[in-house]
Amino acid sequence: MDPAVFELHGNRFDAYVRPAAGSTQLCAWRLTVPAALDGTSHRPDREEVLLGLSGELAVTVDDHTHRLVPGEVVLVPAAARLRVSGGPDGGSAWVTTTVGLRATTDDGAVLAPPWCG
Repeated sequence: MDPAVFELHGNRFDAYVRPAAGSTQLCAWRLTVPAALDGTSHRPDREEVLLGLSGELAVTVDDHTHRLVPGEVVLVPAAARLRVSGGPDGGSAWVTTTVGLRATTDDGAVLAPPWCG
């Protein structure tokens, strides 16, 4: 299955599992974060699971930062404050959530990722 590719806040999202590809309940994508990119803080309204694929990411959930490397997993509870930043060489993660995800940034903007709608 070919992914739909999206760019947002300096990150790349390769969306493989999405409503437009036939999924009715789940969404999954590869998130690629460039080296040293300071991620945008946001609060997803649904749980997310991140699995490290390559490189290193700094995943901050509320006030706790996890070093996400290949094979490591981080669970993000719904409504937790999430920030994903690139490590020294950047990195990627497989992200899974449910259809309809929305996220609110610190400035109050509501994001509705097109690969989750």
